[in-house]
Amino acid sequence: MGPLELALDLLAPPFCWACAGRARRGEPLCAACRGELRWRGAETVLVEGVEVWAPVAYEGPARALVRGLKFHGATGLAEPLAAQIAAAAPAGLLRPPAVLVPVPAHPRRARVRGYDQAALLAAALGRRGGLAVAGCLRRHDRGGGRQVGRTRGQRLAGLAGAIAVRPGVPAPRRAVLVDDVVTTGATVAACAGALAAAGVEEVAAVAYALTPGR
Repeated sequence: MGPLELALDLLAPPFCWACAGRARRGEPLCAACRGELRWRGAETVLVEGVEVWAPVAYEGPARALVRGLKFHGATGLAEPLAAQIAAAAPAGLLRPPAVLVPVPAHPRRARVRGYDQAALLAAALGRRGGLAVAGCLRRHDRGGGRQVGRTRGQRLAGLAGAIAVRPGVPAPRRAVLVDDVVTTGATVAACAGALAAAGVEEVAAVAYALTPGR
């Protein structure tokens, strides 16, 4: 560790997003919490008719990272999360001609946060894998935007017709949706339906975390 890094550690020691303990600089989790991540392997799952993959289960430290990125303005977490996705992704899933399509945040939420976490994650993943990113989906402001805590039925009802391909923006032939977490799969299904309606031939999805049991 150089003098500058040592000084930074003394002035603003890096902390673990899961336990608030000390972490190595550049690492979002301490060694103990990294060991608690439950890795899912390379197998994809079918969620609401869409092939979905994520490297870790949405629990414990992974949940803390997702919440940090989504709710606490920790935009820097997009890079390490994308790195974990890229390092463990099934062969062929994140290779051209696949184009990354971020799942659009509710516009009201994006305005409040000042960013769209899925777009940040897709951009970081695109840089790592040399993949194009197409922000071709939009989400209409229809009220009641937050999905956290809703049942699958409530999410499906709230998303009906809310997501569509942007007018005049071409959709890719093969799309890989990108989101921070997949829970019920309602949002992924709505995005996949909008892309299919626009003529997209193949849709899959990646996220950083997936609800246990999927």
